[in-house]
Amino acid sequence: MIASLDATEAMLALCLIVGALACLYDRHLVRACCFFVAFALTMTIAWWYFGAPWLAVVELSLGVILTGLSLFYALGLFLPGGSSPLERDTFSNTWPRKVARVFLVLGWLVMLGSVIRFAIPGMVNLPLEQPLLLAGVVIIASALGAFALHRHLVRRLLAFNILGSGVFMLLVGVAGPTAAAQALISVGLCVAWLGSMLAALLIQQLVYLAGADSMRGDDDHRERAR
Repeated sequence: MIASLDATEAMLALCLIVGALACLYDRHLVRACCFFVAFALTMTIAWWYFGAPWLAVVELSLGVILTGLSLFYALGLFLPGGSSPLERDTFSNTWPRKVARVFLVLGWLVMLGSVIRFAIPGMVNLPLEQPLLLAGVVIIASALGAFALHRHLVRRLLAFNILGSGVFMLLVGVAGPTAAAQALISVGLCVAWLGSMLAALLIQQLVYLAGADSMRGDDDHRERAR
């Protein structure tokens, strides 16, 4: 358990939160995937800082390189033609979706407070002394909100990967960088990469069969038809 405030740890936690939010909510899909690569690089530095060099190597190879390539492939950047039909995704701005966003934000704030209050009671009194735990909870809540809010499949794939990283941060924050925790996270990173690669292949197959608009939900189709 993290016991005292560390300026470097707090800065890493802040960078991870900012990177996750930028990745989840940037309107430009290519830029959002670039933010994910930056987020994974920050995770690599964080694992090294917390005394888990093997985990840092796994994060660099699976999270930064292979998962990053899978995300860009899902956008079609490696396909013949040079440009992707999925480069930009305009968020829907209909009133029902605006209201849904407000309730999602409120719901994730309630979840965040409940986790801090009941699952990690030590954070209630001294939250700044455990920045890794706090960052993990914030990132998990943000990723869950983005997954529920967005209908674009690439955005949901990004949220899936950010959610996994938040869970790993929470695990290390609670248990510490033990050998068992590192082994569990390494397996989780392997599973997340395999899932991302499979999802990227399926996304491109769907685009090939049904077009780029198949990445968006029914509400987005109706709005674009008006």
